[in-house]
Amino acid sequence: MQLFDLSGQVAIVTGSSRGIGRAIAERLAEHGARVVISSRKAEACTVVSQEINRRYGEQASIAVPASISSKGDLRALVDAANSAFGPVSILVCNAASNPYYGPMSGIGDESFRKILDNNVLANHWLIQMVAPAMCEARDGAIIVISSIAGLRGSPTIGAYGISKAADMQLVRNLAVEFGPHNVRVNCIAPGVIKTDFSRALWEDPDMKERVIGTSPLRRFGEPDDVAGIAVCLAGPAGRFITGQTLVVDGGDTI
Repeated sequence: MQLFDLSGQVAIVTGSSRGIGRAIAERLAEHGARVVISSRKAEACTVVSQEINRRYGEQASIAVPASISSKGDLRALVDAANSAFGPVSILVCNAASNPYYGPMSGIGDESFRKILDNNVLANHWLIQMVAPAMCEARDGAIIVISSIAGLRGSPTIGAYGISKAADMQLVRNLAVEFGPHNVRVNCIAPGVIKTDFSRALWEDPDMKERVIGTSPLRRFGEPDDVAGIAVCLAGPAGRFITGQTLVVDGGDTI
């Protein structure tokens, strides 16, 4: 058995036009999976899909734009994946949003609901769309990208942290439900990764020093640091891991 062989697997990765999602999609394809690239903007998805196909073969990926806030878009995403490649066997729920920065006392209801809808409810929708086929096949891996924000309090991204903590509980519940069908459900909780999402932290020298000054590895993470864990969880190497949150933060939370 090849522990990291994903040949014959079909993967959807949301938010995969850049950053962590793109790295995960590229690494899944590198290990043999056929990957559906998805984010809100069609052009950005197409660019990533074309690059993957150039590197790994013309049938390695397709681009299907979708908004995680639209249940109809997500249904169309799954249908397109099924039509192009067959039943989805790997789902990576990476897309998320955080429209508010500040104390909980200042967040409006609309922003709070958007965070919960996009970061928790949308994951629930998408998982429920792909899980029946996984359970029928008695094989599948579901990965939700959470965050270390879900493990500790914050004076500025509290609502985001609440949504990411909810994702950790979501995978625990679903791991119990789907485990008897050999479907595994896990979270990855990254720390600060060098992406556009965290640009304000790693571009500012003073902020950079404050963030990584006490981190054991003394650096920010790279998208591939998360992608490697996703490949492990998606394939045979992760076949006895379910219901877990794997923290990928360079030791920051310790």
